[in-house]
Formats: sequence, structure tokens, C-alpha cells
Amino acid sequence: MSVAGRSRDTEIDTRVLRVAGRQLSRAGYDAMSLAAIAAEAGTTRQALYRRWATKAELAAAVVTQLADEETGRSSADPFGDLVRELADFQRGVSRTGRLSLVGTMLQDTTDGDVRAQYRARVVAPRRRRIRAILDRAAELKMIDADADLEVAVTMATGSWYGRALAGDPPPADWPARTAALIWRAVGGTVPS
Repeated sequence: MSVAGRSRDTEIDTRVLRVAGRQLSRAGYDAMSLAAIAAEAGTTRQALYRRWATKAELAAAVVTQLADEETGRSSADPFGDLVRELADFQRGVSRTGRLSLVGTMLQDTTDGDVRAQYRARVVAPRRRRIRAILDRAAELKMIDADADLEVAVTMATGSWYGRALAGDPPPADWPARTAALIWRAVGGTVPS
């Protein structure tokens, strides 16, 4: 007969992930301290290690929580879909700590598995959705069939990061203006 152990306190998980996310985005992966996370979350390092065997596993769990919802946009209005996708991106990247987390993922010292998780769960889904919107526009002959959609996908979100690095906050109408610029660049006529 086996005796059941204590049940796992999911509130600890929630607190730890919140604190770890804040530390990861503010201080970066190298400075992320399991002892400091445990103390701020009101638990022990042993409790952390029972849940996540390494700092990299904890950081990957934080990144997993950031994954955007996959929402397929395949309407008869690809331009409107692009504006909505960029508005969704703007909301996400504007959340506290998100932009600094992007910087953390670009650091050479960030664990490669954590960076791969971030790319797979945050970056790749967004790029796939933008590409699908542009592919749909090409199918509907709304943009040039030979347009360089890979560059267009990168331009879509890259312009946000470029402005942020320049210290030039993107305007509220950034999604519509960026969509219009990309649309014209791939041979489309922006709907009025």
C-alpha cells in the first residue's frame, strides 16, 4: 500500500512563474536568480527544483506562458486581417516586460533551449499568421504574385522594434500605417 504525498500547491507555481518572468525580463537570463525568485515568491529553492530541475527549465516555462493564441485569419479581407494581427502584436509587445524580454532572448548568454522555446512559441506563430494573411492576399490577387513575402513578414513586426530601439514610441495608429506600407510594398492597393 502506497501513501500519497502532499498535493502540489499550484499557487506556488503561479507566484514563481510571475516572479521569474519579471526577473527574466528585467535582469536577463544570466542574472535570473533561483534563490531570489524563491524568496520573492514566498517558497524555497527546493520547491522550485521539484517543479523545474534547472534555471533553463524555469525560464522555458516562463516563455511557454507567453505564447500567443493561434487565431486563424482567413477572411475575404486580408488587409483588415493584417491590421488586426499587427494590433494584436502591438498589444502583446506593449505589455510590461515584453520588450525587455525580447532583448534577453537576443543575448548570447541566454540558454539556447530557452531561446528556441521563445522562437517556437512566440515568434514563429506570429510570423506564420502574418505569412498566411499575405498568402491569402496573393491567392485573391490583391497583391503581386511574385512579392517577397518573407521580407514583408519581417518588416511587419521589425518596424516596431526599430522604433523602440531608436527611442521613438510607435503611434497609436501604428498597425494601420504599417499594414498600409507593407501592403503597398507587396503591390497591393490599400483599401479606403
